[in-house]
This record gives sequence, structure tokens and C-alpha cells, in this order.
Amino acid sequence: MDEMRPSSGAHLGLASLFPPGLQAIYGESRRIYPDQPNPLQVTAIVKYWLGGPDPLDYISMYRNVGCPALDVQEHWHYVSLGLSDLYGDNRVHEFTGPDGPSGFGFELTFRLKREAGETAPPTWPAELMQGLARYVFQSENTFCSGDHISWHSPLDNSESRIQHMLLTEDPQMQPVQTPFGLVSFLQIVGVCTEELQAAQQWNGQGILDLLRGVHVAGGPWLITDMRRGETIFDIDPHLQQERVDKGIETDGSNLSGVSAKCAWDDLSRPPEDEDDSRSICIGSQPRRLSDKDTEQIREALRKGLEINSKSILPPISSQRHSQDRPVSRKDSLESESSAAIVPHELVRTRQLESVHLKFNHESGTLLPMCLRGRLLHGRHFTYKSINGDTAITFVSTGVEGAFATEEHPYAAHGPWLQILLTEEFVEQMLGDLQDPSIHEESKLPKEYSWPDKKLKISVLPDTVFDSPLQ
Repeated sequence: MDEMRPSSGAHLGLASLFPPGLQAIYGESRRIYPDQPNPLQVTAIVKYWLGGPDPLDYISMYRNVGCPALDVQEHWHYVSLGLSDLYGDNRVHEFTGPDGPSGFGFELTFRLKREAGETAPPTWPAELMQGLARYVFQSENTFCSGDHISWHSPLDNSESRIQHMLLTEDPQMQPVQTPFGLVSFLQIVGVCTEELQAAQQWNGQGILDLLRGVHVAGGPWLITDMRRGETIFDIDPHLQQERVDKGIETDGSNLSGVSAKCAWDDLSRPPEDEDDSRSICIGSQPRRLSDKDTEQIREALRKGLEINSKSILPPISSQRHSQDRPVSRKDSLESESSAAIVPHELVRTRQLESVHLKFNHESGTLLPMCLRGRLLHGRHFTYKSINGDTAITFVSTGVEGAFATEEHPYAAHGPWLQILLTEEFVEQMLGDLQDPSIHEESKLPKEYSWPDKKLKISVLPDTVFDSPLQ
């Protein structure tokens, strides 16, 4: 349970009363808001380090008058305190010294349009930020600028079209160095479903740039307006074709993997026994990925977010942790698909003759992006099941280090399946997947089959994946 109260920012001269990490963030806020030394704060009644449910100790709320000269409207500015190390005494974050990131290395901010007549900031953004912080603490996945967050619900629990989020650097708050490490500030930007999908198909930074250019969609400082009823593509229909489609064609997609409702079956022959992992079924107890396989997926997803001239799946190795980052922190939201998995003995690579892939509606709608935005640009894309350890990685012939080959395009390590697709086959699949009904959930189930390639894909309702048996 949270409460709202004025902060004690005016007393920061009493250094002994304020932990250095807290002082550093307050100091950066005072630089921007010198006339608001005591902003309203939402504070966790029972702190996380005392057993409370909310990881953020405080969320400060400031009134920002905007900047008419820059076309920035008046708004409320929210700043979290708690994802970084505020105290330096190991009560929440392990103290690692001043040279690396402080805690998770960032705090969240949010800019909400101030409605006419509002005299106090709405407090619902504080609960939204606590929800994101709980995700970070529980998964140890950190956020990066350009990441997208599929929320599937109005951010303020209203009827708003703003139901998802992108993340970007806060335009005013600069990174601060504390005795416990560096803290940057990532701003939450509310977006519509169509804008989220465009970010998935292309990249988050590209869509953020488009939002900056449309006043009602955010403007230069990306201010969220929960009453916005039109997407940027409604406002300017040319943006989809002239910017997004051309961007996908030129740049491909930066999205290298998602957590998904998915499964795969080996149709080559039926399983010989219950321990044979040729058939990976939802509701069963799947074999666990080895930690070596897990690490390869994690590194593949991380590298997929980088812009490289050649896409590489790292070789399977148990020594993949970089020396310059803590092993307890995952690199970004896209690494969610490699969240902690219980290891087992390393299984051999199996070549499969025929496979059946199964996706829910949301995952199925990403298939054209996977093919056009990733594989046609010589990259890879991974679906990691949220219901178990099943993983499906599509790779192109330009990806090095894959265990699927042109001679054996379907190969598996336990529940991790790799599928190598040639450019010719990708083009054929794209033509078949242009079926508009793939985007209509009411038209499910849908099945696509390529008998000559011995590949079948089914797009199924969510209920199939939520039931104990397929």
C-alpha cells in the first residue's frame, strides 16, 4: 500500500540524514526543478527491504511547465527511486563499488499530460512504475532505451487506447554518478497497439522518432496523453509506408526474440517413450534446457539487439559471461526468454525430418516480421515459451554457429528447436502468410503447410496453450 506525502528534499543539506544514492537523484531533480524542493511523493508504507511488496521506495512527482518554444506542453513528471542503489549497505542491492552501474543502473521516469484544471498529479503512474519495478526485481531483466513493453491494458485502467509502452532516455534528466555507481533515467512512453506492433516489426527507436514529430502523440519530450484517440498512422497515413515499411526493408528489425505462447512437435516419428523429447507438448513436463543451451540463447538474443554486419549465434560454451557485467543481471528486456532455467545434462543434437510449430495469436502475427525483418537480413529470431523451456529459433543461411544446416534444416537440443530457412523459402512463406485472417483472432485456428519442406505452422487460440493438454 502506498501513501502520498511531500518529500523531504528541502533538507538535503543534512547529508547525514540522506543516503548518497538518494541525494544524487534528488540533486538531479533539483537541477531541473529548483522551485520544487518538496515535490509530492508516493512512498511505499512498508519498504521492500522490510518485506513490503513494492520495490520503489519513492516516486517523486513534479509539475513541469513545458517549453512552448520547443512545442512541449505542460505535464506531470514522475521519477522513481529504488531501482538504483540508494543506500550502499546491501539492504536491497549488492554494493559493487562506484565503477559499474548502481543497482540495476537506472531509474524510471514518466511524463503525463496535465489536463486543464488539474491541481495535483494523478497517482496511477506510481503503481504502473511499481509494476515494472517488480518485474525487474523478480526477473533481473533490465530495461534499455528502445525496448518495448506489451502491457495489453490501458495504463490507467480506463478505456484508453494507450495500452503499451516504449522506453527512451529522459530528455532532461542526465545520468548521475553516485558512490554506488552510475544511474541513468529511462522514460516510459505510452503507445497504442499499432505503434507497439510497428516497433516490434522495425525498431523502438524509429517509432520513438516518429512520435517526437507528432505533437499530440508526444512531441519532442514524448509526453503521454491518455486521451489520445488516434495513432500516429491515423494522423499521418504516409508514416507507415514511407518510414516504417521502408525502414524494415532497409534496416530489418532489431527485435531478436520474444517470450511467447508456443510449442513444437517432431512429426518425423512418434516419441518412443515419455522421456523422448521429440514431442514438446504444453501441459507436459518438458525436458530442461542445459545451462549451456540457455546461455547460447541468452547471448544470441543479446547480440541480436546489436547492429552487426554479420549475425552470429555464439558457440555453445559454459564460459559465456562477459567480464565487464555482473552475471546476476540480464542485459535487457529482450533477454527475458532466457530467464533462469534449471539445467540438465547436455543432450545431443537431433536432426528432424518434419516439424509442426504452434503459436498463439500474438506470436503468430509476428511471423511476417520474423521472416521479413530478421531472416531476409541475415539474422535470427527466437520464440521462448512462457509455459516451459521450449524455444524455437529461426535462423537464416547467413547466421554462423547454428546447429541447423541447409542439409538438415530442422535440428534440436532437447526442447530448443532451430529452423534454418533459405531466402527462397522465406519469400514463399511470406507470400502464404499474407493471409489477412492471421490478424483476426476470431478466425483461429489457422494452419499453414509446406508439404515439400515438411513444415507445418498452426496459429491457435490462447485457450489451447492455457489448457493442461493440447
